[in-house]
Amino acid sequence: MESDPEPSALHCLPAGYGLFRSHNLARLEAPERAPPSHPARILVYPSPMPLVAHSKLPTFGLLREQGHELLSLDRALHQDIRELHIGFLNMMPDAALRATERQFIRLVGGSNPIAQFFVYPFSLPGLARAPETLAYIDEYYSRFDELKEKGLDALIITGTNPATPELSGEPFWDPLAEVVEWARESVTSTLCSCLATHAVLKHLHGIERQRLPGKCWGVFSHRVCEPDHPLLREINTRFDVPHSRYNDISRAQLEAAGLRVLVESDQAGVHMASSPDGFRIVYFQGHPEYDFNSLLKEYKREVFRFLDGELDAPPPYPEHYFPTAAQELAATFVERATRARDAGRPLPEMPEKEIEAHLDNTWGDTAKAIVNNWLGLVYRLTDLDRKKAFMEGVDPEDPLGLRKR
Repeated sequence: MESDPEPSALHCLPAGYGLFRSHNLARLEAPERAPPSHPARILVYPSPMPLVAHSKLPTFGLLREQGHELLSLDRALHQDIRELHIGFLNMMPDAALRATERQFIRLVGGSNPIAQFFVYPFSLPGLARAPETLAYIDEYYSRFDELKEKGLDALIITGTNPATPELSGEPFWDPLAEVVEWARESVTSTLCSCLATHAVLKHLHGIERQRLPGKCWGVFSHRVCEPDHPLLREINTRFDVPHSRYNDISRAQLEAAGLRVLVESDQAGVHMASSPDGFRIVYFQGHPEYDFNSLLKEYKREVFRFLDGELDAPPPYPEHYFPTAAQELAATFVERATRARDAGRPLPEMPEKEIEAHLDNTWGDTAKAIVNNWLGLVYRLTDLDRKKAFMEGVDPEDPLGLRKR
C-alpha cells in the first residue's frame, strides 16, 4: 500500500471551504490537542478524511465491514491533520439504540471536511434501559462529565420515545437541559433530531409541540427556503426526507420565536430550522439519517402489533415509500398472517427481503451534503482548544455573519 501522500501547497477545496492551518497533533492521549510544533502550512488532502476508530465501539467494526473508511487510532495519531471532536447524545430506546448510533456516525463519516472525526457516544440517566443495554453503554459509551471536562467541537442529540405527553415531566428532562445549557456556552454547534428538537425548543423558547390528527409517516418532498444559507449551499433545492412522528412544531411557532425555517414540506411541514443566528443550534423534525429500510422495519413492528391484538386494524403504508409491488407483497402477507392468527396457526414469515428489493433511498445524498456543510462550518469556526467554542474574532451571537447582511 502507498503511504499517505504529502499534501501539496495548494489544491481546490470542497465548495464553501477556506484555507486552514494544520498543526502537529500527535499526542499520547487522543482527546487532548497539543500546541503547534512547526509553522502553519496550507494543507489540502486529495480525499476525505475518515472517522477515527478510537475505541472498541462495535459500530466502528460494522461500518468497516460495510466498506466505510476508518482510521485506526495509532494511524490517526501519526497524521499531521486537524481533528473534530463530536459528541453524540443517544437517547433512543434500546431496540433502536445501536441502529441510530450507526446511522449518525455513518453520516458524519460520509461528509467531506478535511479532518479526522472523533465521535463520542453518550447517554443520559433517567431513560428506561434493559440490563444488557446498560452494560453496552457502560462498556462503549463516554460519560458526559468526562466530555464536558475535555470539550467538544460539535454535538448531535437524538430523539427518544417519551412516556408522557408533557416533555418537561420526563425523567430525562433535567439531564438533557444540563447538556443543552453546557453546549450553548461551550460547543460550536448542536444538531437536534426529532424529539430532541421538540424538547430543546420547549426548553429554550417555550414552544409547545402540537399533536397531529394522524401520524406523519413516510417519505416527503421538501424545498429549501433559504438557498443562500451556508448550511444549504450546493445541495438540491428539492429533496426527500423521511418523517415518523405524531407531533409537530409549525413554521408559525418557529418564526414567532425568531428562529429561521430552512427546509419545509407542503405535506410534512418544517423539517429543518435553526437558532436565530443561523448556526448555533440546528433542528431536524425528520429523519435524514434513516436507512433505506428503516420505515419498513417500523411498518413491520406496527403490523405485528396488529397481529398481537394491540391495534384494531392493520397499519397504513408509510406515505410515498412503498411502490405498488411492495404494497402488494405487504398486503398479501397481512392477509395470510391474519388468517393464520385467527385459525391458531403459526404466523408466516414477513417477506422483508422481497419488499426491500422495491424500496429506494431518495434522501441519503442530500443528508450527507447538509451534514457536510454543517461540519465544514464547525471546522472553520471552532478553536483548536476544544474547551473554546470559537476561534478568536468569531462573534458567538452571529458566527456566520448573517445578521450583518
